[in-house]
Amino acid sequence: MSPRLPEGDPAPDDGRLPAAALAERRGRPLSVYVHVPWCASRCGYCDFNTYVPPDGALDGLGQRFAAAADAELALAARVLGGDAPVTTVFLGGGTPSLLDPAILGRVLAAIDRHLGLAPGAEVTCECNPESVDGDRLARLRDAGVTRISFGMQSARAHVLRSLERAHDPARPPAAVAEARAAGFDAVGLDLIYGADGERDEDWQASLAAAIEAGPDSVSAYALTVEPGTRYAALVDRGVRRLSDDETLGRRYAIADRALAAAGYRWYELSNWARDAAGVCRHNLAYWRGEDWWGVGPGAHSHVAGVRWWNVLRPAAWMERAQAGRSPAAGRETLDRGARALEALMTGIRLPEGVAAERLPSGAPERVAELLEDGVVEPAAWAAGRLVLARRGRPLADAVVRRLVA
Repeated sequence: MSPRLPEGDPAPDDGRLPAAALAERRGRPLSVYVHVPWCASRCGYCDFNTYVPPDGALDGLGQRFAAAADAELALAARVLGGDAPVTTVFLGGGTPSLLDPAILGRVLAAIDRHLGLAPGAEVTCECNPESVDGDRLARLRDAGVTRISFGMQSARAHVLRSLERAHDPARPPAAVAEARAAGFDAVGLDLIYGADGERDEDWQASLAAAIEAGPDSVSAYALTVEPGTRYAALVDRGVRRLSDDETLGRRYAIADRALAAAGYRWYELSNWARDAAGVCRHNLAYWRGEDWWGVGPGAHSHVAGVRWWNVLRPAAWMERAQAGRSPAAGRETLDRGARALEALMTGIRLPEGVAAERLPSGAPERVAELLEDGVVEPAAWAAGRLVLARRGRPLADAVVRRLVA
């Protein structure tokens, strides 16, 4: 299955933004997301815009990718006017660490040349644990990466097989140690819960292994199975089973208790960190509705209420970008109501929650019901903010629906 782009309005060929959006953007922080679309293999649950390159083709594809990224960043500078330097960069995918670190260094240099990297900018690179070693991690550090995020997923071999992950369970902790030796002070591990065949004790073992590895942050995401993926096809045939909401809620509570006991605190529904230095500032930019430019095939961008998305196919993206044209396939401009709803949906995912005065009309009466159900923190509400309790965090989307009903 290929990912599907949203429906939207045509995007102008030169990428220009409305004057109102540019005026609002002035002085706001800017982030850059870089989508590297290639993986060594495609996991059965993955619905991201990723491709497995032919044998021996990755080096050439990487060179072309860096050139096209440079061209899209030049377009970004023309559109935005370079009014504020980039404070965070996220190299995602796909598997960015498959590319030679020198290629990623070229992309980071292009960001600095066209838009400017702020002093102390956070630069995160996603890595599959089996795609790096100590030397490659040191080269990523030399290329300008400051933060590493490893896809651990599970510490149980049978769960990794269910997810179609290729690495050995012992590899992620070893990769964390190698990242430390390479000079990284910010290292994260990503986990997934809810795979078919996973038991509570498997999930507890994965959390224990992640904590013992000593990362600065841990992410724990419930498995989401999208239609059209291999995993979904196995579910349809009865080969795989989906975890129910009760199981997922229990796994979330297990994670929060274990991580809190180990000194990690949640800073977003699915993310925990030891301290402020361990927080992924790039992810917070999304949840706080800040501006970011997405570079690469299928990448999404947002500037002051204007959202757009690039064409999916790498060849089409490269062709458009290197011709000096916007690679956007479409875009939308959010009205005031849509922006308020989006701010509620993202803000409720954070520990600071949402100010009571920013809630829809009639929400206080509905909050009374949420308090009775134990999904909202009473002390925070008494202080004028809506903050989800542990029980309510996995139900964030349902809470929003109740507030706007």
